[in-house]
Amino acid sequence: MAHNVTAKEEVTPLVEWLVEAGGRMIRPADAPPHGGFRGYVTDPDEHAWEIAWNPIWPIDDQGHVTFGT
Repeated sequence: MAHNVTAKEEVTPLVEWLVEAGGRMIRPADAPPHGGFRGYVTDPDEHAWEIAWNPIWPIDDQGHVTFGT
């Protein structure tokens, strides 16, 4: 599963909050070679989540991701 955020600065605090709420860190937030910023956690049921910011996928006011062209 993935959760996209609107700013790079939102990734690390959200990953840390999820761990404090009972999740488990899989991979701390970092910048992948292809760009953006992401971190990985599991929820308490061990489902893996990617928390990600991608500068070319804007998020509108309703929370929908728009794939860049």
